[in-house]
Amino acid sequence: MNLYSIRAIYIFEMSRTFRTLLQSVIAPIISTSLYFVVFGSAIGSRIQAIDNVDYGSFIVPGLIMLTVLVQSTSNAAFGIYFPKFIGTIYEPLTAPISYFEIVIGYVGAATTKSFSIGLIILLTSNLFVDVTIAHPVWMFLFLLMTCVSFSLFGFIIGVWAKNFEQLSLVTSLMITPLVFLGGSFYSISMLPEIWQKISLFNPIFYLVSGFRWSFYETADVAVHVSFIAVLAFSLLNLSLIGLIFKTGYKIKS
Repeated sequence: MNLYSIRAIYIFEMSRTFRTLLQSVIAPIISTSLYFVVFGSAIGSRIQAIDNVDYGSFIVPGLIMLTVLVQSTSNAAFGIYFPKFIGTIYEPLTAPISYFEIVIGYVGAATTKSFSIGLIILLTSNLFVDVTIAHPVWMFLFLLMTCVSFSLFGFIIGVWAKNFEQLSLVTSLMITPLVFLGGSFYSISMLPEIWQKISLFNPIFYLVSGFRWSFYETADVAVHVSFIAVLAFSLLNLSLIGLIFKTGYKIKS
């Protein structure tokens, strides 16, 4: 494995984060703080505890997932789309580096960014509500796997996108709505039965449920089901990326 090439791609992508610190780090923290003010304080004070968990604390895992999913997808998508857009993608493609190593570099950087932001949001939430983590190892594992799986997904979106509009379209019209409908701010047991069944077809629902279980040991589905869902989504994305490089779909042309 060409570790030098992986390191070069990784450092280049990470350096972009420090050049856009306001957009990459500060903006998610501010937006999450506003969520706590509106949902945790204004609305949460009028909502009873859910599964014996204060509402302000209950939404913490959902808010972290919301930020992490958006950041993972957008960072990975932009990371591979921009070289493709300006034509520099041919440099790593013609270099003595495998496709797998290219993916590790780009996806590894996107995962690091989103994972770090997730931890920052977790620390920020302690300023507003009391947060208890019942299973720290599972919490870190779910967070890491979510970052990896959606960074892989973002890589696919970056290859597929024809313009910057399509990049933002996926986040605004697919990721964000699915997170809101995936139980980020509520338990699906509060929904009518028909909507509970519909929610089971939302893949992000399983991520939020498993992640919330690691905090408060309360979940809408069994934790092993959530774990399998994240793992299956990661393997699916890896398979699609392998197919992309094998066929050269929007990479070599």
